Formats: sequence, C-alpha cells, structure tokens
Amino acid sequence: MTSSYLPNLSHCGIFCRDLGPMKSFYCGVFDLIETDRGHGVTFNFEIIFLSGRGDQHHQLVLAGGRGADSASTVMQLSFKVHTIGHLREARRRALSLGATKMRGLNHGNALSIYCMDPEDNTVEVYLDTPWYVSQPHGDPLDLDRPDDEIWAETERMVCADPSFMPASAWSGQFAQRSAELKKELS
Repeated sequence: MTSSYLPNLSHCGIFCRDLGPMKSFYCGVFDLIETDRGHGVTFNFEIIFLSGRGDQHHQLVLAGGRGADSASTVMQLSFKVHTIGHLREARRRALSLGATKMRGLNHGNALSIYCMDPEDNTVEVYLDTPWYVSQPHGDPLDLDRPDDEIWAETERMVCADPSFMPASAWSGQFAQRSAELKKELS
C-alpha cells in the first residue's frame, strides 16, 4: 500500500537587511533558538536557522541580502498560540522588542494580533476558536478586556453569521472535499 501524499508546510525564510535585530526580535518574542548559522553555498549570503521545537531543525530562516531600500514581500508570518493570555504575552514581548502598528482582529475562527517586525514584515500571532465563519472576516479585538467577555462576544458574532458552523463540522467538510478530489485525480 502506498502512503498518502500529504505535504506539510513546515518552515519559511525571509530576506533581511540586518540579521542581528531580526534574530533578537524572533527569538525574544517566540522563544526561537539559533540552531545553525553559515554562509550559503547556493545562496550567497549569511543564513541563520531558528527553531522552537526539538523535532524541527528550523521553523524560520533569516537570510541576509535584502537591499537597504527593498520593500518587504512578506504578506505575513503567522505563529499559533493556545490561549488569550499567550496573545497578550506575544503582544507585550513584540512591543518591547520594537514592533510597530500593533492591532488586534477577531476573525471568528481565530483571535489574532498583527504587528510589523523591525524590518516592516507583517507578523500575526493567533489562536483558533472552536467556530468557523467564512473568511476574510475581521472585527476589532481588544485584548485588554477579560477573557470571558472576548469569548462571549466572539460566540455572539459567529452565531449571527450565515456561514457559521462548529470548526469540527468545517473540518469534516474539508476532509470530504479532499477525499473527493483525490478520488477524481486517481
């Protein structure tokens, strides 16, 4: 029997102007650790590999070579957390390490904060909710409110949306669509 083909996005890399502040930001906010560093053989610039997991050599790669006037081409780098308290901690750490343009958004299916890292790349920190609503969806999120108020407001918001369903129901529909597509392709 052949194993199922199921690629899993596991890491990303970004070009940087100044590796030092970028490493400090991502290590300080997300507890990443430098696992390796060197000058690329096929990529002719310095590369720093960062990870927060012992089972992944790198989750984020920082590469030198971004021009001083080059705009970011990163739409967003997203980091998943598990509690609203973790969102608040990420916000605190990011702001203390120079993040700008901090804002919170309630997507219904996720609670998120967004900011700009030291080189103006968009960073998202989010936690999943147990609900689904079609995307894009974004209402303001005030993390200074108590957790129970945030959860109650989110539940009211998603239940009023015509696309609402429990996240488990959406996952079931996704699995069915995926199986059907794979069957068509075989």
